[in-house]
Order: sequence, then structure tokens, then C-alpha cells
Amino acid sequence: MAAPGYSSPAPGYASPPYPTTPYPTAPSAPPAPLPSSPGFHEYPGHGCSVPPQHPMHPQLEPTGAPYMPVSSGSTPSALEYLSQIDQILIHQKTELLEALTGYETCNQYELRNIMGQRIFTVQERSTVCARCCCGSLRPLTLHVCDFTGREVIHFVRPLKCSSCCFPCCLQELEVQSPPGHTIGYVAQTWHPFVPKYSLMTESREPVLKVVGPCLMSSCCGDINFQVKPLCESRSVGRISKQWTGLPKEIFTDADNFGIQFPKDLDVKMKAVLLGACFLLDYAFFERSRNKTERSTVIG
Repeated sequence: MAAPGYSSPAPGYASPPYPTTPYPTAPSAPPAPLPSSPGFHEYPGHGCSVPPQHPMHPQLEPTGAPYMPVSSGSTPSALEYLSQIDQILIHQKTELLEALTGYETCNQYELRNIMGQRIFTVQERSTVCARCCCGSLRPLTLHVCDFTGREVIHFVRPLKCSSCCFPCCLQELEVQSPPGHTIGYVAQTWHPFVPKYSLMTESREPVLKVVGPCLMSSCCGDINFQVKPLCESRSVGRISKQWTGLPKEIFTDADNFGIQFPKDLDVKMKAVLLGACFLLDYAFFERSRNKTERSTVIG
């Protein structure tokens, strides 16, 4: 015999072998509501996985642009290693001739990972006349090479002013990777007291900012430059000029830097941020024989 609520099986078909029960009847009264938290609305229904909405904290719609560029997956072959790290240590080599005579020579740097392994070498190219006449403001190029000697990044620094009194001719650096292909710029933003630099794409669209302290004192401590979004609401990275000890700070201009950035930051912006570190070194911490390093944007 067929179960109530089901039609009889057609001739030639047996009844279902499993037990059947009639449809449940509708409850006579709705279930009691669950106790709700103070200040929150109730869940839409029992067992629903949608979280409650607070009237003072509505959910944000993912419609705005991200506060920083993230890696899109299309990484230039020369910058593949930068996509795997979130810190770089920069060590400037001490030039014996420069330390003894005060004669300005081309700077050399080593870039290391957090384990202390050398990943890149950097060599300055500038003329003798530029080093003698322009000092730390000299126009130059920086060649970044990997362990095979292949140049992976090329920095170009033109001759620019260093005083905030000339806002139309401030510091700038062009970043190329591979050499000859521009991927971004570092440009100083005018401010009467605080050093500010914009990190821009190849089309000169600002993406991030580097903001330094008003007064840079390197006495027994690091000097930190914060990497921030354009709104400057938070810090997403940092460039630190590290204290290297009293004898080295007094008698040489060889500096150590550390750069921290998000690991998923666009690899091109990582290269531009690296260029910003070198520009800061020349703008504030490179000393000539008769001049001390700058401590403000004024002098």
C-alpha cells in the first residue's frame, strides 16, 4: 500500500523498499526568536551564515582603489628576485682614498637579503668634474648588477637643486629596468620643513610617498623615512639610515640603509623605492671634504 501523500505505483512497479512518512505539518506557532546581542541586528534567519550588521560599522564595499599597488603577476625577468623578499640591506663600501685624502670618489654599494647574502652590487658612474664641483648634488648614473654581472636596474640622476627655495627644480631620479626602459620616477615634493618624495609610475602618476623627519639627527640612532600612501594615513614601509658607529660616522661617509616594504608590493615600485633610498643618501648623507651632511630640507 502506498504511503499517504504519494500516488499508487504504476502497474509493474513495486512499492518503495524504504520506509516512507507523510509530509510534516506546518507548525502551529513560529519558533521563539534567538536572543540578540545589544546594539546588533539579528541574523536574517536561524542557521543563516550572513554576519550581523552593526548600524555604526557598515560593511565597506570593495569599490575603491587599493592604497598601494600589488603585484599583478607580470614581473620583469630582471626583477624576479625582488618579488620574493620584503627587506633589503644596503651597505656602502668604504673608500680608503676618500677617507685619507677627502677626494670624492664614485660610490659603491652591496645589496644583501635578510640572511646577509649578497644579491646585487651597485656602482656609481660620474665625472671627476661633477664630483669636484657639484659634490653631493652631482649628476650620475647607478648600475645595479646581479651576481653574474648583468645589469638589472639603471638609475639616472640629473643635476637638480637641493634647497626648498627653488620648488621648480627639486631632486629627481629615473628608474629603468632593463636599462633603457623606464619603469618609474622618484621626485621630491616641495615642503618647507619636511623631506617628502613621491614614488611615481613610468607615466609620472604618483603611487606612494616617502616622508622623513623634520630634523635628522644621526647621533647614536637610526633615521627613519616612512613609506606611506598618497593620503599619508598610515605607514606601509620604511627606509632606515642605520647608525654605523662613531668612528665610521665621523671619518667616512659610508652609510648603511635598510628598506622594508610589503612582500606583495608591485615589483616595479620596489625598484623605485630602492632608487628613493639612493637619492636620500646623496641628498642628505653624502658629505664632501669641507661640508657636513644636511639635517633638514633647508640645509
